[in-house]
Amino acid sequence: MATIYLDNYGCTANYDNGAIIAGLLVESGHSIVNDVEESDVVVINSCAVKNVTVNKIFSQIEYIKDNYKDKKLVITGCMPVAEKDKLKNYMKEGIALVSTQNITEIPEAINKVLANEQVILTNKRKEIKLGLPKLNQDTKIASVQLAEGCRSFCSFCATKFAKGNLISYPKEKIIEEVKKYLKLGYKRINLTSTDNACYGFDLGYSIVDLLKEIDEIKGEFQVRVGMGNPEHVRKYVDELIEVYKSPKIMKFVHFPVQSGSNKILKEMKRNYKIEEFIEIVKKFRENIPGITISTDIIVGYPTETEEDFQQTIDLVKRLEFEVINISKFASRPRTLASKLKQLPTQIIKQRSVKMTKLYKEIRSELIESRIEDKKIKLVVIQ
Repeated sequence: MATIYLDNYGCTANYDNGAIIAGLLVESGHSIVNDVEESDVVVINSCAVKNVTVNKIFSQIEYIKDNYKDKKLVITGCMPVAEKDKLKNYMKEGIALVSTQNITEIPEAINKVLANEQVILTNKRKEIKLGLPKLNQDTKIASVQLAEGCRSFCSFCATKFAKGNLISYPKEKIIEEVKKYLKLGYKRINLTSTDNACYGFDLGYSIVDLLKEIDEIKGEFQVRVGMGNPEHVRKYVDELIEVYKSPKIMKFVHFPVQSGSNKILKEMKRNYKIEEFIEIVKKFRENIPGITISTDIIVGYPTETEEDFQQTIDLVKRLEFEVINISKFASRPRTLASKLKQLPTQIIKQRSVKMTKLYKEIRSELIESRIEDKKIKLVVIQ
C-alpha cells in the first residue's frame, strides 16, 4: 500500500471532500502523511474559484514535477473540469485527473497511477457524499454536505462547469449524518454546498424544511448554515427567519451580494435586484438580534463603471456588513465574463483598496460599538 500526501484548497465543501478522500484511502489500506517527501502519491484537492488560487495550484504541480519526479500525482476537486484544457499539458503516465463527482474512485485511481497508468475520471455522475468514511481534523465541528452543484448560471463563475446543475441529497440521509456526528460528540454542524439556498428545489422542498427537522433533533448543539444565493433566499425569507429564531441555529448568514448596482447584477446573471437584497438584510436584522451578516463583493467586473462601483460603496455604507469577502475580478476560462473587455488592472486594484479601507473602518466601528454595548450591560447588571 502507498503513502499519500493530501493538499487541500478552497471552500468548506472541498475541505470536507478532502476528509472523505483521506477516509477512503485509509479504509483502502493506504496511509496519509504530512510531509510530501515521505509520500508515494501526491493528491491535490483543487479549487477553481479564483485565479490566484488556480495559479498557486499550477505552481505546486510544477514544483512537484520538477523536484519529485518519482512521485505519482492525482489532481481532484474542481480544476480537472474547470481547467481541463490547461491540465492536458500535464498529462502523462502516472498522473490522474479525478473530478469532484468521482472522489469515491480515488483509491482505484491511485492503484492505477502506481501501476504507471494515466487516469481521467471527469464524467458527471450523481455521487452522494454522505455516509462515507471520513478523517476529520476537527473534533468539535463537523461538516455535512447538502448537495452538489447549483441552479444559477453566474457569468463570472467557473465552478459551475465543475459542479454542474443542482443534485440535492435526500434530507433523510442528511438527518442521519447529523445524528451520527452528534452521537460522536460533535457540538457544531456546518451545513455546506455550492449554494445552500437552492437546496431541495429538485426534490420538492427547501433548506427551511431541512432546518426544521434538524431543529427537532434532541441534544445541545448548533448548526451553522453556509452560503446562500439571494436569488433563492428571497423566495422564503420569512420562513427562514422563523427557523433562525431557534437557539440551535447559529445567528450567522452568508448572502453574497457581489455588487450594489442593478445593472451589474443583471449582467452577472444574479437574478435579483439590490432592493430585494436590502429587504432580506433588513428583515433578518429586525427579527434576529445580533445576527452576523457576511457577504461577498466583486470589484472591477468588466462593465463596472465608476457609478456602478459607487453604488456598491453606498450599499456597504448603508448595510454595514459584519463580514465582507472582497475579490478583485479575474477572468475565468469559458465563462461569459471572460468574453468581455477587461478593465485595466490599476482600476481594479484602486477599487479593491478603496473597498477594503471602507470595510476595515466599518468593522472597527462595529467592534467598538459592541464593546460599548457590553460595558453598558455590565453596568446595568452590577
